[in-house]
Amino acid sequence: MNLPPKVTPRAFARLAEIGAAGQGQALRVAVEGGGCSGFQYEIALDAPKDDDLVLESDGQKVVVDSVSLPFLANAVIDFSEELIGARFVIDNPNATSACGCGTSFSM
Repeated sequence: MNLPPKVTPRAFARLAEIGAAGQGQALRVAVEGGGCSGFQYEIALDAPKDDDLVLESDGQKVVVDSVSLPFLANAVIDFSEELIGARFVIDNPNATSACGCGTSFSM
């Protein structure tokens, strides 16, 4: 069964830290063609649009457009902080392979 993506509390907490909601913005997660594996994630702060799926917690929002939604079914959107840097990451069970940088995948 295809469920919408989930967002971890850590990802929502990071959005609160950067003050996205106070600027009327949400974290937009999209899938586009390209990258070294066929598809790539686009992650940016953006204003929600009418046809977006909105995932919300304590006023913080993550949005996914209707075209990207099937590619992100059952995925988990998280925030990772390591010595080499901090970034939003996606654990996508639909991806059959991924590149080393984690932003490109194939299905």
